[in-house]
Amino acid sequence: MSAELLGKAFASTASVLDAMPPDTLDDPTPCASWDVRALIDHIVGTTEFCATTAETGLAPTPQAHDYASGDFREAFRAGAAHAVAAFSEKGVMDRAMRLPFADLPGGVYVSIAALDTFVHGWDLAKATGQSTDLDPGVAESLLAFARAAVPDTARGPDGIAAFGPPVELAEVSCPADELAAFMGRRP
Repeated sequence: MSAELLGKAFASTASVLDAMPPDTLDDPTPCASWDVRALIDHIVGTTEFCATTAETGLAPTPQAHDYASGDFREAFRAGAAHAVAAFSEKGVMDRAMRLPFADLPGGVYVSIAALDTFVHGWDLAKATGQSTDLDPGVAESLLAFARAAVPDTARGPDGIAAFGPPVELAEVSCPADELAAFMGRRP
């Protein structure tokens, strides 16, 4: 995977943030442990977390920040640009990165960051009544990665496990919904 895919995942989520109705910050999301406000804070904070990890090889200590009360769209764009630039530097994809859950090469971590950002963009779209038919090419690439990278041992109840159990779909309406279902969401 690449910094280019990360940039596309960020662009998809930015479009969801741009179209978000202003009165939805306290609404629930498909992630039962997060409302829209908390999910925005996570998504924006993750951009700088990713950038710092790519630049230093060490994950920073997460800091609580209320991005949702300010210009979260601009904060997201600035953080996303910083993260894409950091992952675009020569040698970053081969650099070992120490994360809270594992030591991984940058090439794997960039895919995890893209997956997290894109799926949470889907969560926001679903929570705020937007179309979940997000960038099909990105969704297909991330679904292939997730199928190879997400073990059953990482699945369980929301708020306890990193991922929910896969959801069976009677029919697939779009690749982003298929990815969301694989990650444990109900499209």
